[in-house]
Amino acid sequence: MASSHGVSMPGELIVGPKGAQLRDILEAYVATLEPGSPLPSERELAQRFGVARMTVRGQIDQMVHRGLVYRQLRRGTFVAVPRHAHTEELTTFTEDMRARGLEPGARRIEVDELRADRTLAARMEVSVGNKVFRVRRVRTADGFPMALEESYLPAARFPDVTESDFTTGSLYELLNERYHVAVEEADVRITVLSLSVENARLLETEAGAPAFLSERTARDRDGVLVEFASLIYRGDRYEVLMHPRRRSAEEAAAEA
Repeated sequence: MASSHGVSMPGELIVGPKGAQLRDILEAYVATLEPGSPLPSERELAQRFGVARMTVRGQIDQMVHRGLVYRQLRRGTFVAVPRHAHTEELTTFTEDMRARGLEPGARRIEVDELRADRTLAARMEVSVGNKVFRVRRVRTADGFPMALEESYLPAARFPDVTESDFTTGSLYELLNERYHVAVEEADVRITVLSLSVENARLLETEAGAPAFLSERTARDRDGVLVEFASLIYRGDRYEVLMHPRRRSAEEAAAEA
């Protein structure tokens, strides 16, 4: 069986657990295709390998869960863009994508000025009613939407920042070059959510799809707040990579 790109599906099922064999064949097949390439239908795959459609569906469900493929309602199943790890290291989206050989980009949604309510004032460490700039963008890699970014900046510290383009480059690079402010550290809180209809539209995926919500409070070397940001990452294109280490007995005793 060949795809629309002319790539043959490797392998044949032999005697033994058919689900595991089918999984190996499908994963090998997907590895030969470009992101966005369609897979044969469940019916075609079931007929090709002589298995039940439920067997095919179960294996594809696992591949969707692992981010290898994605489904589009009434269109079919397609090869996903490889997932990218979100690590503990403090880097910008632009730096992350460049390190992976991808071209970072941004689609500007909205840049506006707000008066901080009680909740936003607490997050921004300003007084209620102070001016705050909000920058909303879709972040892309090689043109594919990866994350929905909403950054809040204290207006008093970054006057006229809203006049910037925000469709190219890193926000942190802009703040460093124009205002000589560098981010040195950040507190990050990551949770899981389901995409709303509007956010799914902006990220070009299905409403209800899983996503990571990363809330970041960034500070300069003096501990002064630079930015509060909320980033929603597509769950099928991101994963969180951590490297935890147990404290030694000496470290635990020193903190006691």
